[in-house]
Amino acid sequence: MSLLSVQGLRVEFPTRRGVLTALDGVSFDLDRGEILGLVGESGAGKSMTGAAIMGLIEPPGHMAGGQITLEGQRIDQHPERYRGSHIGMVFQDPLTSLNPLQRIGDQLMETLKIHHGLDDATAKRRAMQALDEVGIEGKRRDHYPHEFSGGMRQRVVIALALASDPKVLVADEPTTALDVSIQAQILALLKQLCRDRGTGIVLITHDMGVIAQTTDRVAVMYLGRLVELGATDQVIHQATHPYTQGLMASTPTLAGSVDQDLFQIPGAMPRLDAVPAGCAFHPRCDRAMPQCKTHAPEFDGRRACFWSES
Repeated sequence: MSLLSVQGLRVEFPTRRGVLTALDGVSFDLDRGEILGLVGESGAGKSMTGAAIMGLIEPPGHMAGGQITLEGQRIDQHPERYRGSHIGMVFQDPLTSLNPLQRIGDQLMETLKIHHGLDDATAKRRAMQALDEVGIEGKRRDHYPHEFSGGMRQRVVIALALASDPKVLVADEPTTALDVSIQAQILALLKQLCRDRGTGIVLITHDMGVIAQTTDRVAVMYLGRLVELGATDQVIHQATHPYTQGLMASTPTLAGSVDQDLFQIPGAMPRLDAVPAGCAFHPRCDRAMPQCKTHAPEFDGRRACFWSES
């Protein structure tokens, strides 16, 4: 049994122009101790998938189909019961998760008391352990968020998310605002915590370099649908979907020359109110066939594409 299972996830937003489908049939599993990457351009549906798992979709948006289960138990019907205690989240901007007027130690203690009903002494001890686990000295528990650097604030947010010992952690672009060296430290920390605790992590990013460095498997998304899913090494080195191949080709490498032009996928991702017929990627795809313009390919567990190298 998978730790987390997302099956046929569909999210809709009713508008005056009609119903917009933000996620359409998204399905994947996450095992214990596994890091699954969700990757794609802005607007692909990555963060929306994370929000659906957490039960944080803003009305009038709603989950219109599919189901989400944690260890075989459906959680999509009452996500608030599982948020925090069973599923934690790390946001891109740590300041959105931290109270600027409250010491970080007090914030950790409050989280532990709410989700586990601990007394002050026990909550304080657990808070100190959580800070130590992410590499922050216990004496800094009395500091305020503004007294930390960006990287250290993100460590605090990770400690906050993991303090309740959740089974699943959703990390939404956790390193985007950090410089490269600090980014590597945060990713290494997530990997270590994943292995040590057996926590399953859904890592949301637009960066194929982060995917290659951190994840065990990767799910590539385009306009609310999965287009490719597989082991990270396989997807990176043997991508079968033209969109994935385009993402890889547009990622700089050390082997490239400094004056080499990077590949760019032509065009831009369409708006949700202007989704093309057939395969949504076909207007940007140099391998599009006539059927791509009229029929949307089904996701077969590996990819969703009519084109084949054979």
